[in-house]
Amino acid sequence: MILVSALLAGTGLTAGVWYYLSPKYARVGYQPIQPVGFSHAIHVDQLGLDCRYCHSRVEKSWYSNVPSSSTCMNCHNQVLKDDPKLALVRESAASGRPIPWIQIHKVPDYVYFNHSVHVNRGVSCVHCHGQINQMDEVYHAKPLSMTFCLDCHRDPGHNLRPPDKITDLNWKYNDDPQVAAKLAQANGEKFVHDWKVNASQNCSACHR
Repeated sequence: MILVSALLAGTGLTAGVWYYLSPKYARVGYQPIQPVGFSHAIHVDQLGLDCRYCHSRVEKSWYSNVPSSSTCMNCHNQVLKDDPKLALVRESAASGRPIPWIQIHKVPDYVYFNHSVHVNRGVSCVHCHGQINQMDEVYHAKPLSMTFCLDCHRDPGHNLRPPDKITDLNWKYNDDPQVAAKLAQANGEKFVHDWKVNASQNCSACHR
C-alpha cells in the first residue's frame, strides 16, 4: 500500500508539475502554431508598419483587435498575391469567414485590462508584450502576473513614454542606460502629474 501510494503521489506530482509549469499554463514562452505564418519582424521592423494599422482599435477599445483578412489583402492583393502560404488569407477575404487565430496573450478571468487606457497614458506595447516587432513567430514574452501589474501600478512613472513613441518599440530615451534611467524617471514624474496617473497600492482597481 505504501508503494502504491508513493507511486500515485509521484504520478500526481509529476503530472501537476508537467502541466502547471508548462508554457501554456504559465504563459511565458507560449508560442502556438498559427493557421497562417505572420512575421512581425518583417512587417514592423523591416517594412515599418505601425502597430495601429492592423490593431486599429487599440487606442479606442479595451481590446486590441486582430485585423480582418481584408486588411491583409490591402497589400497582398498585389504583394505575394499568389503565394500559397497566403491561401487561407485569400479564402477568408473572399468568404468572409475569419481566420481562426490562436490567442496568445491572456490575463486571468477576474482581471479587467483596458488597452486604450494604458496606451493613451504612455504605456508602450513593448512593456507588456516584449520586442514583438522582432518576432518571426509571436510568443508570450512577459508573465502578466499580478506582481508584474502591481510593480508597474505602484510606480508607473518609469514605464511611461511620450505618446508619439508608444508604438516605436525600439525607442529609448538614450543609448546610455544610466542617462536613460534618469530621463525616464524625470519625464515619468511629469507624465504622472500631467496625465493624472494614480498609483495603485492594492489589487481592487483591476478586479471586475
